[in-house]
Amino acid sequence: MGGKYRVTGKAYPRMRRPRRRGRLVLSAVAAVVALGMAGWGTLQLVDVFTGSDKQASAAGRPKTCASPAAAPPAKALPKPGAIKVNVYNATPRSGLAKAAADELKKRGFVIGEVDNAPAAYDKKVPGPGLLLGAPTAADGAFPVLTTQLPGTEQKTDARKTADIDLIIGTKFKAFSTPDAAASALGALAKPAPSPSPGC
Repeated sequence: MGGKYRVTGKAYPRMRRPRRRGRLVLSAVAAVVALGMAGWGTLQLVDVFTGSDKQASAAGRPKTCASPAAAPPAKALPKPGAIKVNVYNATPRSGLAKAAADELKKRGFVIGEVDNAPAAYDKKVPGPGLLLGAPTAADGAFPVLTTQLPGTEQKTDARKTADIDLIIGTKFKAFSTPDAAASALGALAKPAPSPSPGC
């Protein structure tokens, strides 16, 4: 061939079409978008099966329990030797007040009057017993005496003295054993700390 198409030397002209860079850029962008959509879809599936991000992160963390609540301060309860008890019998059984007073005396209580119950309470105490005392006894002598005879009813009156009336009721059978009473008294003096919720 002659003219401008004449081949000279060992180099031959390349006759292919020029590259279209626009098509390559478009393909790359499409690939990036497709990968992004696939990743986003995967995250959505993970959320569906494991819960929300917050729930998943919370589930991944080990459950921590709050430290147990501090133990309440020990109560300053009176000793049996500081409690004067008047024992009254409100049952038809004779000699019950004397026997109960003797047992309480063995356990360290100071015994006052021992007699039949007044008419207002005679045969009118359905439980094992009734404790009567000044309002200050509610947080002191009453709990201590209740460790000796669980189930006793408690009432306060207008007296100014520190003595306590124990009126024995119809369901009275016996005092708690000394060991059980001592254990109950120890639990009152040193209450256990309350457990933390949810643990």
